[in-house]
Amino acid sequence: MPNQEVLRRIKESEAEADEIVAEAEEEATARVREAREAAEEIRETAREEARREADERIETARADIDAEREEILAAGDDERERLQSEAEDRIDDVIEHTLELFTEAVHAQT
Repeated sequence: MPNQEVLRRIKESEAEADEIVAEAEEEATARVREAREAAEEIRETAREEARREADERIETARADIDAEREEILAAGDDERERLQSEAEDRIDDVIEHTLELFTEAVHAQT
């Protein structure tokens, strides 16, 4: 009988060991799953942050471009007004010069 008792205890110990191994495997699987979920959350957070930063940079660049565009347009308007004013100031001189040339041409033909 002692042999049967030893065998029974061995089987119980093996069953306990199998149960401990199964629990450890389940725990390991759960930890791996949790780690993967945590890693995915970290990746998603990083993606969102990268998108947010990219959007902010794009908005900043657009604002800079709009400001520069406005400066260029204002400078162009100023230059146009300056040229137009200069041209208007010269109209009388051009008319007078043209009349002189015309008068000289008429006198030269007569």
